[in-house]
Amino acid sequence: MLVDIARSVGGYLHDVFIGNVDVGILVGYVAQAMFAMRFVVQWIASERAGRSVVPTAFWVFSIGGGLMLLGYAVYRRDPVFILGQAFGVFVYLRNLQFVLRGRGEGAAA
Repeated sequence: MLVDIARSVGGYLHDVFIGNVDVGILVGYVAQAMFAMRFVVQWIASERAGRSVVPTAFWVFSIGGGLMLLGYAVYRRDPVFILGQAFGVFVYLRNLQFVLRGRGEGAAA
């Protein structure tokens, strides 16, 4: 019985991760990796500062990964994923705008 379950799970995982591979899936993998890098960047910056820090690179990775994932969602025709990523990209762009505006105001002062 356990062998049958293991074979079923193994077959499922093979179909999902190997059997369906195409260019769109590869773009999705790269997009997800880029999106995940924002957490690595934020963690390293916070560890170095000894406090919670959100570096500009966090927003850059968020925008890049979010746009790529939005493209992937459009390719897959997933309306829930499309709406979620479109809203997220808007928020990331707005936050980057605040960061850049703050730098400009700091330089002017």
